[in-house]
Amino acid sequence: MKVAVLDIKGKETGRQVELSEEIFGIEPSEHAIYLDVKQYLANQRQGTHKAKQRAEIAGSTRKIKKQKGTGTARAGSIKSPVFRGGGRIFGPVPRSYSFKLNKGQKRLARKSALSQKMSEGTLSIVENFNLDAPSTKDFVKVLEGLGLENKKSLIVLGESNNNVYLSSRNLKGSDVVLNSELSTYKILNATNVVLLEGSLEGIEENLSK
Repeated sequence: MKVAVLDIKGKETGRQVELSEEIFGIEPSEHAIYLDVKQYLANQRQGTHKAKQRAEIAGSTRKIKKQKGTGTARAGSIKSPVFRGGGRIFGPVPRSYSFKLNKGQKRLARKSALSQKMSEGTLSIVENFNLDAPSTKDFVKVLEGLGLENKKSLIVLGESNNNVYLSSRNLKGSDVVLNSELSTYKILNATNVVLLEGSLEGIEENLSK
């Protein structure tokens, strides 16, 4: 498929790029997207939660009352989970939430996300640009030119560009990543996705393996 290339003011440059139908024009797989996003979010979890069980509570181990004749349930330890200050039954313990996902599924998920954005008309191709120095003000002007100033945007670079990255860092709704860092979650979390011309070759190379 052919897509027009825009400049940083949002106007067509008169040039077009050929995008792979196998990456930008497939029927999205909702299940693959679900699994990839689930894995991404699971990997963000620290898993350091911890509650003390009865064996870890500091307290006396004496039998707090006689076994029979009290008219109440038997009780052998103040550390029992049924008492205030006792251990917790089946409490959380440190664990990893990560799980394995095949590379093929991950590629399918990213293709599905890109194809979905393309079909929605929220993915655009912009010619490569650079900033003379880190400047949030100049970067905001670029977003305004592309009509993204009040939208959550994802800008994908072809190669590392420190000036562009640092200029976007203070903006909560804007995210700048390299084509090698592209993930299904980041694509879907953005309202609009902007692919710089220089990123296309890397994206197609990574997703066509």
